[in-house]
Amino acid sequence: MQETPLCLRVGHLLRYSITMSDFNTTDFTNPSTFILLGIPGLEAAHIWISIPFCAMYAIAVLGNFTILFIVKREPSLHGPMFYFLCMLAITDLVMCTSTVPKMLSIFWFNSREISFSACLTQMYFVLSFSAMESGILVAMALDRYVAICHPLRHSTILTNSVVAKIGLAMVLRSGILALPYPFLARQWPYCRTNIIPHFYCGHMAVVKLACADIRISSYYGLFDIVCESGMDMFFIAVSYTQILRAIFRLPTKDARLKTFGTCISHLCAISALYIPDLFSSLIQRFGHNVPRHFLILITSVYQLVPPILHPIIYGVRTKQIRGRLLQLFTHKET
Repeated sequence: MQETPLCLRVGHLLRYSITMSDFNTTDFTNPSTFILLGIPGLEAAHIWISIPFCAMYAIAVLGNFTILFIVKREPSLHGPMFYFLCMLAITDLVMCTSTVPKMLSIFWFNSREISFSACLTQMYFVLSFSAMESGILVAMALDRYVAICHPLRHSTILTNSVVAKIGLAMVLRSGILALPYPFLARQWPYCRTNIIPHFYCGHMAVVKLACADIRISSYYGLFDIVCESGMDMFFIAVSYTQILRAIFRLPTKDARLKTFGTCISHLCAISALYIPDLFSSLIQRFGHNVPRHFLILITSVYQLVPPILHPIIYGVRTKQIRGRLLQLFTHKET
């Protein structure tokens, strides 16, 4: 779905929805490789910049693998919420692994070249798995809705087969809707330059190099945003509207607080995904004098914040995961 934050993509789509053939350029054979610049303007600081990004990537990988390990080893965690959490962890791992290793290779080894096919593959993975992440948060909102509004039927409604079907539906939806992006990008003739002023192959960063009318790519991007992100946010809002109605009908304040507390982890996960999105989009729209390298840094942080925060949020807020972690550490000490 998105290789950049939701609102950021809208701005890019509108900005680059122009007829590239209006430029006085001459077509040449499509380049076999593209050159990724990393963070233009900060080339001298690439080594230093790589240190926090490498640390954040390591934390994200370790945290999400820990979640997967604990859920697999603990039978009491074999339930819908934790199955969805495992899906989220896998999605986060693929998301950050799709871009960060290449970024670090640029910073450490000056490995800037990427083949055209690899570029389109990276584009597809970033788009599809970012959409999948949003879809899994919708599934987790459904789990909270059923658990709070229909607690006695939770285990009969969200059976293992239903959870598997929901997960498969998220994969198919994201994978199919992301397919047109690389296919459209492949059909354009490219000219002017093969240099991408970024650390990964973002959709608009690639197609804006084409010597063709790219409006179809822009229009499809807007359609994709409405179909995926728009619908996801709508369903999350509807779920929490029903959840809040059920909570306010509870007889005591303690019961309301306890029930709402079961939603805190999910709300934090949603915030970890959408708040950096909002921050990035505000800078993109109103920070007209903001240097390009700062915008690229914000994009890179946005791609790492959710994979880092999601396992921390659920590790701290979820009693079962926190208890299992403590057991692991105390067992090692003894």
